[in-house]
Amino acid sequence: MQATPFHPTLSDESLTLLRERLKATRWPAVIGADDWIYGVPQHFMRDMRDWWLEEWDWNTVAADIRRYPHYRVDIEGIPIHFIHAKARRGAGIPLILTHGWPWTFRDFKDVIEPLLNPSDPTQPAFDVVIPSLPGFGFSLPLNTSGVDVARIAALWVTLMTRVLGYPRFAAHGGDWGALITAHLAHAHAEHLIGAHMGLTLIPGVNRDAATFAEDERWMQARNAESLPTIQSHVAVHRLDPQTLAYGLMDSPIATAAWIWERRRNWSDCNGEVESAFSREHLCTTAALYWCTGAITSSLRIYFEHFNKPWPLAHDRGPRLEAPCAFAVFPKDVVHMPRATLAEHANLKRYTRMARGGHFGAAEAPDLLVDDLRAFFGSDL
Repeated sequence: MQATPFHPTLSDESLTLLRERLKATRWPAVIGADDWIYGVPQHFMRDMRDWWLEEWDWNTVAADIRRYPHYRVDIEGIPIHFIHAKARRGAGIPLILTHGWPWTFRDFKDVIEPLLNPSDPTQPAFDVVIPSLPGFGFSLPLNTSGVDVARIAALWVTLMTRVLGYPRFAAHGGDWGALITAHLAHAHAEHLIGAHMGLTLIPGVNRDAATFAEDERWMQARNAESLPTIQSHVAVHRLDPQTLAYGLMDSPIATAAWIWERRRNWSDCNGEVESAFSREHLCTTAALYWCTGAITSSLRIYFEHFNKPWPLAHDRGPRLEAPCAFAVFPKDVVHMPRATLAEHANLKRYTRMARGGHFGAAEAPDLLVDDLRAFFGSDL
């Protein structure tokens, strides 16, 4: 099983079709106020559409993406794209960074260089591995059903140990990446140096039954505030993702609106999405879903994971046996009490971040890098 160098690109055909579809957008009627109360407002989408057409340039983006080595490998019939960049000095700590939805590998772009080459020589350096989830980005095509969190965690073990030759490795993830990292800590602890999660959860533990401490009431309030922004996409992704896929696959504006609304609602941006993400980042994210066709297969992870109980590997305690750290971003969409985490995880570090939301690696890369260094640079 050998990885081969990969040249990440969007085909000329897909880029031409993107421009044609953007120009030919059939806009919905505006009924009442054209603001975010009904969903994504048309004035925002028209403005972003024009910028996407006139200012966004894939070749410029691609040149930045290709600063680091990219590879592809087939594991159990599932194609996996990944970045593998080695520490600039010494033997780096192998670290796999796992994204979520609607993320791409590009959400880690601002943490790569600081992790490879810390300015302080006393800080640890890392060998950074950033895969695209199966069916996301350039990990295509996904022709296999049943690819859930547990399956992906097992794929990551194979990628890190057998393909890249790291007997033990560190792991971090946000959103789905946090679920996958948690499952690594649960089912594959023997391979982990430690597990660092940007979303607080424990496999198989119902967060709704948790009791928050007095100084954690804000977490409860944030859970309630964010719940309506989660329900719509989780319901359709879990129940009938293929039906939604027809519209998203056909229209780049539909894909962009579906993604950008979540970017706004789940980030620490006070309703101004461009204060958290640049227009380039928003348009590149949408293009990596639409031009590749990944928007269809990316939805399936919800169906595969949420329509059954979490496939636990054992009933031992703590449930997360590997050394664990949690980075708590204040505007994330799901929070659990620290006591619950400590009860079920081998908790070594718990950090309340000063800022950031659901996309912590992209919103507050400096804070994440500092926390990763502190955790994996400690005596675990």
